[in-house]
Amino acid sequence: MRFLVLSVLALLQLPILFQPVLAQERSAAIETVAKQLYMVEAKTGTVLLAVNENQAFSPASLAKLMTVEVVLSALERGEITEQTMFPVTEYAWRNGGAPSGTTTMFAALNSQVPVIDLIRGVVIQNANDGCIILAEGISGSEAQFATRMTARAKDLGLGRSTFGNATGLPGAQSFTTARDLVELSRHIHRTYPQYYPLYAQPDFEWNKIFQRNKNPLLSLGIGVDGLGAGYAEGAGYAAVASVERDGTRLFLALGGLENDRERLDEARRLLDWGLSAFETKILFQAGEVIGQASVYGGQARYIDLVAKEPIDIYVPTDNPERLTGRIVYKWPLRAPVAEGQGVGSLRIFSGDRLVREVDLFTSQPVATGSLSSRATDALLELMFFWL
Repeated sequence: MRFLVLSVLALLQLPILFQPVLAQERSAAIETVAKQLYMVEAKTGTVLLAVNENQAFSPASLAKLMTVEVVLSALERGEITEQTMFPVTEYAWRNGGAPSGTTTMFAALNSQVPVIDLIRGVVIQNANDGCIILAEGISGSEAQFATRMTARAKDLGLGRSTFGNATGLPGAQSFTTARDLVELSRHIHRTYPQYYPLYAQPDFEWNKIFQRNKNPLLSLGIGVDGLGAGYAEGAGYAAVASVERDGTRLFLALGGLENDRERLDEARRLLDWGLSAFETKILFQAGEVIGQASVYGGQARYIDLVAKEPIDIYVPTDNPERLTGRIVYKWPLRAPVAEGQGVGSLRIFSGDRLVREVDLFTSQPVATGSLSSRATDALLELMFFWL
């Protein structure tokens, strides 16, 4: 399989729009003490900052994000309902309930708890017993549920994440990355809007025990409305945060912090920077021609490529660096080609860092060409292949 990479012709026509870009190594940059970090603007998908974003580390309690996603997915498919009752087994009670000495919703041994309250317990109270009860109720055992978590992560494109249990507690091998955590959080926010507000719910009472939301990031006072925090020995303190202000939403994952205070201070500082030092710029309107792809064996040699939605990017307001872009598509593109056919993508770079990728589509059809034109194109294709 070969790929033909073309410079985006429109760059020459729109130099001003393509000058601003994330400037991590310029004066608009920001330093961080986090060992792993990934921050994205939600609407455009623009990467604002990335440090070892694909480096694996233990998610600890952040594994519960995947637990919740699997449960919400099961709800969406009708596998379970909010009122499905799951039993509190001795295993769940002993390993995640009051005897465990960990965060718990204090579900009573041998009682029955509806799914919706178990979700509340996990999201709001960081309840380990709630995780295990859900895991056993859905998959029969926590180990089988963990296998399902890993498979679901792969389905979502989170290829670097593996889960050994539903809680993130020590004793099982679980790994994730800052990038996977951000993408998982964006997916939860986008796919389950009716449940996402639970992450910001201030408190929840179960078994006559009132508890406040265990997420320390909610106390930052900058509009954080999710998602969670964790600590693992050897990996340090980690967190995933989402914040929305004036229509702009950021997702941030960071790990490898020394203590809880450093985690809170770093999250506040980075989110404030992301919200105050950037603005949204439109590079291309929906349907605007971005570039062309060559067509082989067609009545036309080239076809215009467009995006179905406006292409915008979240860029620094000061000291911007120049953007570059490339159209990438599978070569050769053979006729006939239909209008609206997806054929490739526009990749936007800051230096050698990819900051956004957008799917591109054909703007018009190209029918199969004459026998002579197809023969000529076949010869050109053969020559390019050997080159």
